[in-house]
Amino acid sequence: MLKCDFQYQQADFSLNIELEMQRQLLGIVGVSGSGKSTLLKNIVGLLQPYQGYIQFNQHMLVDSQQNIYVPMHQRKIALIFQNAMLFPHMNVQQNLRYAEKLVAKPERKFQFEEVVELLELSPLIYRKAHQLSGGEAQRVSIGRALLSSPNLLLLDEPLTGLDTHLKQQILPFLKRLKDELDLPMIYVTHHLEELAYLEAETVQLNQGRLQTMPKLETS
Repeated sequence: MLKCDFQYQQADFSLNIELEMQRQLLGIVGVSGSGKSTLLKNIVGLLQPYQGYIQFNQHMLVDSQQNIYVPMHQRKIALIFQNAMLFPHMNVQQNLRYAEKLVAKPERKFQFEEVVELLELSPLIYRKAHQLSGGEAQRVSIGRALLSSPNLLLLDEPLTGLDTHLKQQILPFLKRLKDELDLPMIYVTHHLEELAYLEAETVQLNQGRLQTMPKLETS
């Protein structure tokens, strides 16, 4: 799946990443400021390593020695941020369809009706972004990402800012994504209990390096 060996430098902060992802869901845990978001932004193409390579499914996305750098829009990787960032002038259906329209029909991995059913979005379909709760907006954000037909889904602390009740609503949907879709995912958080619930293989980002962790167990 995903293989990375790269260095990234920014002011007084640096990442030195060696990563080989084989399972469908990889969890990355670390304290705030440890570089979790920076790691994802390098993988998706928002940031560029100064040295090393990033490879996904035998396709080289970045290779500093061969001067390879695939632009973000060509990587077919979706990144879900902490905030849903929906288009405010569009309703839920229009937000979802916007992503779908960017993909040619023969290349669509997920169908609109399938995503709406999976994330239980039917009751929300004509609501605008300001009419959604935080949890509802994040579900729409996940749906929009799926309809972009990514080969890899990155989730950057998607439950940050949600209260306990909303987190308990969203986590089962994320578990369904893992169990029902053949889609590799990297889930970044600083809450180990989220990764335990999702039964994720987990590594820790500490001082710019990834470290293995013992298997997490649900309570």
